[in-house]
Amino acid sequence: MTEDATKTAVIIEDDPDVRSLLDEVFRAAGFRTVLAGTGLEGVAAVAEHSPVITTLDINLPGIDGFEAARRIRLLSTTFIIMLSALGEESDVVLGLTSGADEYLVKPFRPRELRARIEALLRRPRSPESVQPDGEAAPVPSEAVRAPQIAAAESAAPARNPSVTAAVPLPGAAGRWHAHRDIRLDLDTHTVLVAQQEVELTPTEFDLLATLLESKRRVRSKSDLALVLRGEAFGSASYVGEPDKRAIEAHMANLRRKIGDSTADPRYIETVRGVGYRLTAHAEA
Repeated sequence: MTEDATKTAVIIEDDPDVRSLLDEVFRAAGFRTVLAGTGLEGVAAVAEHSPVITTLDINLPGIDGFEAARRIRLLSTTFIIMLSALGEESDVVLGLTSGADEYLVKPFRPRELRARIEALLRRPRSPESVQPDGEAAPVPSEAVRAPQIAAAESAAPARNPSVTAAVPLPGAAGRWHAHRDIRLDLDTHTVLVAQQEVELTPTEFDLLATLLESKRRVRSKSDLALVLRGEAFGSASYVGEPDKRAIEAHMANLRRKIGDSTADPRYIETVRGVGYRLTAHAEA
């Protein structure tokens, strides 16, 4: 019987008490859980079970959580929630640079973890995933993908109504956004820079999609944090400094991957004290 990957979570944690707590939280949320006590066991579990969400401790026997995250990113698009007692800014940045989508500092409240899980589930995943043998899974037919895409769109974060909807590029199927030589397809989670495909984490993809949709409208760090939570712009939800620092780290990773520079930005510019927006479209 084929596993329902959308309801599977891999928990990589060497502390039995914390592992038990995480198991309870995920089971209460309706997940099937797979438990691992070391980094290597966790990477193998992700490869075998293709979970939608993986939690990852940093201080693990054998390879640490940072290395485990890097290895997981080579074979899976699973959302990674990194959990650690290390709360320094440098630790958060390193965790996100390694491929994590969320970073929670221990001790954490189960309610906070549950909220992060629900926010991640509201974000659509790419229909093309990596199989345990490293080969890309075949993309479902349009007949199969259509209801999946419709469901993902209905569950996706609310977008600002003033932005322009994505339109197909000439000769290309899908819902594409474009800026200079960047092309992004919402349907397949494909990103092209100068016609070369760039691999982004789900979080980096969502940030880039939001900026492309917003065009020259400035998006604050709080706006972008709300998008990642699955909430609409202007929500009254509290966004703390750790969330804003996480956005900075994700933006640094995104810029590095698309070949952008903060000193001489080609794609994304920082509006100091406000947030981020696309650069002017016209070349000098």
